Amino acid sequence: MKTKGFILCFVILLLLHHPAYAKFPLHIGGFKLGDDIINYHHLINMKTCREIAFNQYLAEGETIAQQGFKSGLIAYGLCDKPKKIVRIKLKFADPSKKFFKTLLNKYKEQLGPPNEYKGDPFQTLIAWKWSFTNEQNETISLILQHNVMNEEEKIGTAVKMTLTSQLEREKICFMKQFPEKKKLQPQPGKNNNLLWDRFVPY
Repeated sequence: MKTKGFILCFVILLLLHHPAYAKFPLHIGGFKLGDDIINYHHLINMKTCREIAFNQYLAEGETIAQQGFKSGLIAYGLCDKPKKIVRIKLKFADPSKKFFKTLLNKYKEQLGPPNEYKGDPFQTLIAWKWSFTNEQNETISLILQHNVMNEEEKIGTAVKMTLTSQLEREKICFMKQFPEKKKLQPQPGKNNNLLWDRFVPY
């Protein structure tokens, strides 16, 4: 009897000690972070897959229209783990704020409260961010957003889920192979005083 009680207490303590590991989301919209892009040839228009400008360690392809989703972009690595999915961006078909609120509540039920608010104070762009880490120190960033009128973002509701730890490894791998590329990256704010004639319209 004492042995059963000890085992029960041990299991409870184990569950309490690793609450975050039980909530390390990898799947959404029929895709899985870390999977090979080839496994989703039926969900991605493979003809659209191309290297991302200024992020040459990644490529991206457009999703084929699916029920409940309007569009999407799936990014995968090209260096450290070629063809492995590192980011899933999906736009939902329903653009209403009512749908967003319902979806946000479901996210909270499934994943717990978000870690950070990333939208603007006027809520023309509402964006909530979750961050996750598993036992292998892999990290995931998840952002659910609803955009009413910000022209720089897609109107409606969208989700972006990124395997940030692997994305960083892809970048490091690329820089090691092509160190000269790092020198070509734009340096914000550097020598701007020499470029005013290019910054101001005429």
